[in-house]
Amino acid sequence: MDPRFKVSNREALMGIGLAVLNFLWWYAFAYGLGGKPVKEYQYIWGLPAWFFYSCVAGFVVFSILVYVMVKVFFKDVPFEEDTCQETKGEEK
Repeated sequence: MDPRFKVSNREALMGIGLAVLNFLWWYAFAYGLGGKPVKEYQYIWGLPAWFFYSCVAGFVVFSILVYVMVKVFFKDVPFEEDTCQETKGEEK
């Protein structure tokens, strides 16, 4: 099996995991804090707290997580087969 597939599968699973975590974050704050009557809402910067944490803070947190994930865990993978064989130590 081509080692590029192994790397791309791992990175795809990490991306899916981050997307699932993003949805859970959004859902927990949107429905957890937003399930109260409107008169009981707390506000941050003029926005309801549930909206601020689910949409504004969530966007910032997950943008940073995507940046860190790409810089730390993702690898450059060559598209040409020749360079891939050279990295495996095979000769032409």
